[in-house]
Amino acid sequence: MQAHVHKYLLQRPDLLHFVRMNPSWYRLLTRNPEQVATLEKASKIFYGKTFSQRVGRIQESMSLIQMLLSMSSAMNEPTE
Repeated sequence: MQAHVHKYLLQRPDLLHFVRMNPSWYRLLTRNPEQVATLEKASKIFYGKTFSQRVGRIQESMSLIQMLLSMSSAMNEPTE
């Protein structure tokens, strides 16, 4: 691996961890060091940092909150 790519990975611990988890990226970066941008995209997908994944997590949280609110309102209603 070229020195500047290795130095970049040392500055980004998340990318370094991703490369260690996926050794095929180590081989790819050794042969094609310009693939760092592709590595970043793949790591964002792996770590769930893409926009659509973040929106999905927010949507799940909102639905959970909505369910909890509906349950609490159902428990507070007087029964006859």
